[in-house]
Amino acid sequence: MGFKTITVKTEGRQLFLDITKHVRLVVRESGVKSGVVHVFIPHTTAAVTINENADPDVRQDILNCLEKIAPPAGPYMHAEGNAHAHIKAGIVGSSVAVFVEAGQLVLGTWQSIFLCEFDGPRTRNVMIRVTEG
Repeated sequence: MGFKTITVKTEGRQLFLDITKHVRLVVRESGVKSGVVHVFIPHTTAAVTINENADPDVRQDILNCLEKIAPPAGPYMHAEGNAHAHIKAGIVGSSVAVFVEAGQLVLGTWQSIFLCEFDGPRTRNVMIRVTEG
């Protein structure tokens, strides 16, 4: 088993940041050959997802769609001015799980793991746990 928290600095207000290489490194360091890796972000204005990494337009399309659902200037009651980021993070979610086989992540050909920033730029922590089984 392995557990690690990585720290990532995001550089934009909203973005998808590929963290797959970080997750792969934690899996490799854990020595787990068959199991599951859980990736969790303990922030309420950021999220984690798995999606396509071949065409950056896919990420932008997702961000554009989420912006239509929860625009920054909405009739929100939350006083901090980032209610839109909380809503987007709630829609996308705070964790993903990926199978590990032969010591490798089991992802589709075009898939990557992304930290989704909705209220940046910020410093974010991502928790990664690899379990055998």
